Amino acid sequence: MKPITITDENFVFEVEKSDKPVLIDFWATWCGPCRMIAPIVEELAIEYEGKVKIGKVDVDENQEIAIKFGVRSIPTILIFKEGKLKDTIIGAVPKAQIVTKLNAAI
Repeated sequence: MKPITITDENFVFEVEKSDKPVLIDFWATWCGPCRMIAPIVEELAIEYEGKVKIGKVDVDENQEIAIKFGVRSIPTILIFKEGKLKDTIIGAVPKAQIVTKLNAAI
């Protein structure tokens, strides 16, 4: 399973109304560190299939969401549970750090 694309238009449905926790990777095509964590996000989408919704937001195309949550540097990962922001990870971090925070939200 691949991460879903989250946009300004589908954010409420995919995140706020989700019955599962949601991990969102805020990224952009020109961002080098974003390319470093992209394979990790793809692995998480497979490993947590059915337990967590994994999504990606292109900040160049979906600025409303980035502004709403104060995303000022990318990559930034936000973890939501029951539609509420539970955790934030800024920068390219090891997979283990993302997994620890994601497991805490499940």
